[in-house]
Amino acid sequence: MSPLPYSSPSQAFRAVLLATGLTIGGFAIDGASAEEPVKLQSAYSFKDTVSRLRSALEGNGFTIFATIDHRAAAQSVGLDMPPTTVLIYGNPKGGTPLMIAAPDFALELPLRVLVRESGQGKTFVTLSPSTSLEGKHGLPGGMATKLAPAEKLIASTIAAPN
Repeated sequence: MSPLPYSSPSQAFRAVLLATGLTIGGFAIDGASAEEPVKLQSAYSFKDTVSRLRSALEGNGFTIFATIDHRAAAQSVGLDMPPTTVLIYGNPKGGTPLMIAAPDFALELPLRVLVRESGQGKTFVTLSPSTSLEGKHGLPGGMATKLAPAEKLIASTIAAPN
């Protein structure tokens, strides 16, 4: 059997998920490759989704470094758009070893999650999967998988209650 054409086990895992239509955290992956963002539909309103994500991240040791309200910025120049917010979050205990291993990886941190409301009132959460960061900026293989628990936390936070 020949080896898989992936640069890391996490990329191979994501490819298997995509090929078989499996899900992460009960959500189907919306994206064609490990490089593309993951888009999930929230079971909650925009406002509740942002609030739940803030609480879940902070409650699990992450710091919210910044909140970017794109709608407010648009309104400040006389434009309108649906509610759109980016939460910039991280944990120095988890991110620092990655930056020590590959100093330029600091361009990828802290992490970001986008929450937006569609024109039909649905709320979507989009993030870059840890697999898309594998090997970037010289990061040693396997280290980006240390960022994956945040993805699972985000997915479970916006999932409908059982």
